[in-house]
Amino acid sequence: MTVQRKKLHQLFFPLFFETLFMMLAGMVDTLMLSSEGDYAVGAVGTANTYIGLFIIMFSIISSGMVAVMTQYIGAKRPGVAHQALKLGLMFNLSVGIVITGVLIFGTDAILNAVGIARDLEEPASIYLRTIGAFCICNALTPIFSSYLRSFGHTTPTMIATVVANIINVVLNGLFLFVMHWGVFGVALATGISRLVNLLWLCIAARYHIKPEKDANPPASRQVLRKIIRVGLPAATETVLYNIAITLVISMLNRMDATGAQVTARSYAMQISNFSYCVSAALAHANAVLVGWYIGGCEIEACKRDTRRAVVLGIGAGVAVSAFFAIFSKPIVGLFTDNPDMIRLVSTLLIVDIFLEIGRSANLVYGFALKTSGDAIYPMVIGIIFMFLCASGGTWLFGVKLGWLAVGAYIGMALDECVRAVLMYARWRTGCWQRLRLVSDSE
Repeated sequence: MTVQRKKLHQLFFPLFFETLFMMLAGMVDTLMLSSEGDYAVGAVGTANTYIGLFIIMFSIISSGMVAVMTQYIGAKRPGVAHQALKLGLMFNLSVGIVITGVLIFGTDAILNAVGIARDLEEPASIYLRTIGAFCICNALTPIFSSYLRSFGHTTPTMIATVVANIINVVLNGLFLFVMHWGVFGVALATGISRLVNLLWLCIAARYHIKPEKDANPPASRQVLRKIIRVGLPAATETVLYNIAITLVISMLNRMDATGAQVTARSYAMQISNFSYCVSAALAHANAVLVGWYIGGCEIEACKRDTRRAVVLGIGAGVAVSAFFAIFSKPIVGLFTDNPDMIRLVSTLLIVDIFLEIGRSANLVYGFALKTSGDAIYPMVIGIIFMFLCASGGTWLFGVKLGWLAVGAYIGMALDECVRAVLMYARWRTGCWQRLRLVSDSE
């Protein structure tokens, strides 16, 4: 098998551009869809929220696969990584078929259960059914993406994302402005682009990685158990984070009748996503290195590169967020000309500097712990402090003290910073070294 043992920066840049391009494509999608009216944007946004909950189920396997694959590759047993790929494909394909059926035939029941606004019901139903037909792509794409990344091939995943998103934008233009298919056209464009992404990754995996059998392969149920041991807590943490943020948004919606507070948060999040791209890409890149190092019992190198990733992440996060805070008025002015809104978002971007410090360290150490096999600790810490600090902080600072959206941002920043300190403390103990997924007895 072709394993490309790369350095941190070599893994980081393709992952960064992949994440950045996905974010920019999403913004362009929203801008193009707005030509159909606010109802279309609202319907698609609502539908994507519920689709996202289903997609999290697919991440149970893909998250765990990175840990298992990279550790076995580091232990010079890449054949087990191919074994994990086949298990992941079978598992997610089965789940994907079920979810596809639910989204196609159970759309009305889902929308009725959540009580969607009447004006959004029809376009949301069209979008859910159409995009549901391509749900298999959501199931299999992260499997191939994790497989390629685990072998160090981050450039093909970046190219696949760029090509797919360009196709998405082009088809959106065709279906919206030429064919006039509205929400159906947007859903069809998204589905086709996801299919292209999946096919590209399949071809890249076959081209770059030549599978081979392990000399003494572990039982398939044993490999699957290791994948779920890491993936299930990681997916649970993601679900609970979404719930905590939903509570934050719910409180923001009740803070004023005009919706100014939740709108300000939306603007601030759109801008701060650029900082997040850096932290997320560093965390994913370092996670691959951590798996290789732990699998090969290179503990000192693992500690060194993780420390370097944290320093780079905090430095880059502070630099980018400080830039947005300093030049907030002209930047926010691109979105709105309301002076009160500009002042409020500018204040949020100042608080975001501290949020990014915590988030950078939290992501890098959190991903490193999960890849090492220590996935339960980040989940437990997340459950406690996402609700205590993010949701609870929004209530205390935003509602009780009357600081509104600024209070909510302080609560979220506190959540990231507290979890970052606790992740660092856990990493320092070194107990994650005993949770290595590759058994010496195999």
